[in-house]
Amino acid sequence: MENDVRTNPRNGEPHEQAAADSAAVIASQASIEGVGESPANMNPQAAADADQSGMTTSIPPAPTETDLPDAANETAVPALTDDFSAQQMPLQQVLEAILFSSDVPLSGGKLAQTLGLDSTKPVKQAIEDLNTIYQQRQAAYRIEERAGGYQILTLPQYAEYVQRLMRKREEGKLTPAALETLAIVAYKQPILRVDVETIRGVACGEVLRTLMEYNLVKIVGRAEEVGRPMLYGTTKHFLEVFGLAGLKDLPKSEAFKEPV
Repeated sequence: MENDVRTNPRNGEPHEQAAADSAAVIASQASIEGVGESPANMNPQAAADADQSGMTTSIPPAPTETDLPDAANETAVPALTDDFSAQQMPLQQVLEAILFSSDVPLSGGKLAQTLGLDSTKPVKQAIEDLNTIYQQRQAAYRIEERAGGYQILTLPQYAEYVQRLMRKREEGKLTPAALETLAIVAYKQPILRVDVETIRGVACGEVLRTLMEYNLVKIVGRAEEVGRPMLYGTTKHFLEVFGLAGLKDLPKSEAFKEPV
């Protein structure tokens, strides 16, 4: 919580009140010690002694507001300037802040550019160091590589609790036919619609359109044959949804092995 720059850092009272209190304390101490006592307030004998000795007394002036410590000066943090760069702050902290604020994976190049770095090597090293720190303190998340980028994700063992909070996305409601078609496209891409239908044994035009609406499948090109039919493949969003860094991370399946 930020301190009000107009309050005393010790007790939160305004400086004017603090000054008045300080003056009261000084006056009280002076009265007890007999130092700040004026001749009018002295007993007659003390006043006579003071006159004979030529002693003069005065009450020390109360400290003014400018004499008191300024909370803003004690807790001030240098303001960010236009030439602010990641070198002025720990790289790990800046990188962590960027990843926390993004809801999509960020590539190493994008992170390096944002941090003002010339290469991705410091970024990758900082990510390794952060994951080590997370593991040591048993954090519930890690920085994972997904869809060609990096993203902070919760660990699988907490999925049940996260699902209680988050609503299910539409992707999670794919029909068995859509999931089967998506699997064929993922493993055999780029693939023609006719080839998908040959494998499934049924028409797949409507299912492919549904997968494209969910941004899981896209048209990646056209085949070099009569009619130039469209070729289908998976999207980057497909990798994000299924938690894959790339297509090479697809589970191995004997059913999709190319014949020797």
